[in-house]
Amino acid sequence: MHQCLGTQTVIQPLRYHYNEGCERKKYKSGFCPVGERSFKTVGLEEEVLKTAIPMHARMIHDLDGTCHPIPYGKSDQFINSVDRRLLNEVLLTAAERNPLVTCHFNHKLLKCDFNTGELTFMTKEGKEVKNKVDLIVGNDGAFSAIRRQMMKDTLLDYNQEYIPHGYMELTIPPTSSNDFAMGVNYLHIWPRNEFMMIALPNLDKSYTLTLFMPFENFNQVKNEDDVMDFFQRMFPDSIPLIGEKFLKEIYKSSKALPMVSIKCSPYHVKDKVVIMGDAAHAMVPFYGQGMNCGFEDCIVLNDMLDKHSDDLELALKAYTEHRNPDAKAIVDLAMYNYVEMRKSVNSKMFLLRKKIDNMLHWIFPNSWVPLYTMVSFSRERYHLCITKRKQQDKVLSSFIQVGVVSVMVGGFLLLRRLNQTTDIVTPLQGRIQKRPVIPEEWSPGERRVFEPAELQQRPMDGCEFCGEELRFPRVVSETVCAMGSIIYITCDWNVEQN
Repeated sequence: MHQCLGTQTVIQPLRYHYNEGCERKKYKSGFCPVGERSFKTVGLEEEVLKTAIPMHARMIHDLDGTCHPIPYGKSDQFINSVDRRLLNEVLLTAAERNPLVTCHFNHKLLKCDFNTGELTFMTKEGKEVKNKVDLIVGNDGAFSAIRRQMMKDTLLDYNQEYIPHGYMELTIPPTSSNDFAMGVNYLHIWPRNEFMMIALPNLDKSYTLTLFMPFENFNQVKNEDDVMDFFQRMFPDSIPLIGEKFLKEIYKSSKALPMVSIKCSPYHVKDKVVIMGDAAHAMVPFYGQGMNCGFEDCIVLNDMLDKHSDDLELALKAYTEHRNPDAKAIVDLAMYNYVEMRKSVNSKMFLLRKKIDNMLHWIFPNSWVPLYTMVSFSRERYHLCITKRKQQDKVLSSFIQVGVVSVMVGGFLLLRRLNQTTDIVTPLQGRIQKRPVIPEEWSPGERRVFEPAELQQRPMDGCEFCGEELRFPRVVSETVCAMGSIIYITCDWNVEQN
């Protein structure tokens, strides 16, 4: 990243824990082009993608076990499944290779002075360590100590929301032949309206399986019998993949964890501190943009430093002003996408909308871009993605309204035409009614002219519709004018009635 802050940059992870749990659990993330560009900037894109598995579509698992894919976009548009621990190792290794970087681990932040840039840490051994820096960059997560200090010392607007849903991580192991148990290049989703389960592939041919569900539902599953009953009802095709024994064990030993959304502003204090990533905008994981958005923060900050010639005060202020509306927008989009993943993908209207979006994108590639494509495969600002989606919704709504009106008008005109050339269709009976055309006062051979509306008012009496012409008892001939508005009828009393 930018190297304007003196001769030495110090990275001090405030919370870095490595234990056996990190080896057992595989924390997966969707890595999309937004994040890839950040790594390309620092020359690490190829190294990261070596450990990535491409996912070209969502694979939807219906309750009856059938599966169908929903592509993310064009054939060359996909997201990657990456192991976050491996990603961290790539970044730390690259940082350690840089002579301007010194890494310190297991340092807990106690306090910081935003006027002088001095930070006080507590080491693992209980020793206090102080360090004075030009710029404090807080990338210390959703429960950021830097942000908490900002809340004490500045007028920081802050909003935190825990959603009523939690998550639990499970695993689908490789098959007995050491292969993937399902199609590998997909994000697998079991959508069940109020909750869902997803699976991302790992390099060792296992899948990281995550169950997202209201805590109320988690609390209802209390023992092994409840576990099996729940999975047999809601995810029956997953049981042979996970293994009944392993499912019982891991569910019993695991705990549903909470998810939080955080919005705040501003992201900086003077020229001394800036927060980024989850510290500035924690979000639920359903758009797969939390990590990618954090990496994009680095690009945006770097751009602002370039734009303002490394003037920290101007650059940090511009960073907040530019980034804040986008960060708040992606936090909202992440919440919206949970509804899409667990519920909307079951809707025929949603699937129709996806097809319409893709068709219009194919016809107008530059002016009509689907929401997911804008967010995941472009650098379109997040808040503009929402604005454009709303405009698209208005256009489609107008088309639908025009279509409905056209059908109604067309139906009305068709009915009117039928009423002019054939008998009346009543909505109550849904069949052709009979009507008379020959009044008793006619003389033999008399020819009269009637408007169709006038004929419709006469009492019902034995007419028949044959599809090509109108045939009436006691009628010698009948003709409809070219416009279909006037009927000429000739009566002959000598014709016997049937």
